[in-house]
Amino acid sequence: MTTTPRRRLTASALAAAAALALTACGSGGGGNEETVRIVGFAVPEAANKAIAEKFEETPEGKDVRFTTSYGASGDQSRAVVDGLKADYVHLSVATDVDRLVDAGLVEDTWDDGPNKGIVSTSVVVLGVREGNPKNIQGWDDLVKPGVEIVTANPASSGAARWNALAAWGSVTENGGSKAEATEYVDQLFKNVVSLTNSGRDATQSFLGGTGDVLLAYENEAILAAQQGQGFDYVIPDTTLLIENPGAILTEHTPAAEPWLDFVLGETGQREFALKGFRPLNLEQPGTADLESVGLEASDIKGAPDSSDPFPAVKNLLTLTDNFGGPGWGGVKDELFGDGKDGAPVGIVTEAITKSGKASQ
Repeated sequence: MTTTPRRRLTASALAAAAALALTACGSGGGGNEETVRIVGFAVPEAANKAIAEKFEETPEGKDVRFTTSYGASGDQSRAVVDGLKADYVHLSVATDVDRLVDAGLVEDTWDDGPNKGIVSTSVVVLGVREGNPKNIQGWDDLVKPGVEIVTANPASSGAARWNALAAWGSVTENGGSKAEATEYVDQLFKNVVSLTNSGRDATQSFLGGTGDVLLAYENEAILAAQQGQGFDYVIPDTTLLIENPGAILTEHTPAAEPWLDFVLGETGQREFALKGFRPLNLEQPGTADLESVGLEASDIKGAPDSSDPFPAVKNLLTLTDNFGGPGWGGVKDELFGDGKDGAPVGIVTEAITKSGKASQ
């Protein structure tokens, strides 16, 4: 079934990814059960599960069940191209959806709507050990001698690309030259001691005791605290708005359309907020309008300040305003090019190679 024009305007993403074996969630209802197959990056798994449970309580979701697959965003996108079945994808970066467009699996109008294909947002933060013993206050502290960093690998992980772009922008968007930003990124990856496959794997590595600093999504830190595994974190004065896309595949089960509408609606965004994501705000990106999703600040558990769980960022960078967006066209090859098929070797790719961490 192809997406109708109205649905394409609202198209975005939901959950899934972890190995390539699909796991079932939800109970469904009667004999006319319909299955929505969700494939996504690892970080929003808990939020997507909560949204699915709420969706099943609606008339549209009464007889719907879900199968999910979660993992690193790039790996998940490539798996769908290679045959992993999906009705709805919720990926970390738009380039991973573009891969599906190029393969004829997603309409090229997937990001035409008011939300530009984005379904969840967060910001890049610096996770630190309890009490912040290394006194990490911002990006400059990450390149000091003896500071050990945990992050995911940009080759497989969308979360890692947000992290690396935030680091790059902390220099270029504060008056630094590209040469200075390149030197900074080189120093940063020299201090990386764990380069994991996905953002979720990076969090688990940090929680397991590796490193002094975790480059992470704000929502990962909040969710970890909710699960009793909390760690302190710092929001740098300059950081990056994370915008995660979602899309329905060209061939999809009918229930995928009301599901996407539900994800973008008040209840879906409320469940995202309760799991630590900043609810989608089209007019002021990155600002958490909790009232619009029926929440108060105290409803967000696990944030350091219960009166202001999603504090304003002094200098919030976005793809559109700072890096030639919308989309990753302005920085994709320059920072993350892999040198294959005539593509350049990106600055971040080269920094990882020079650091000797590429094989981790």
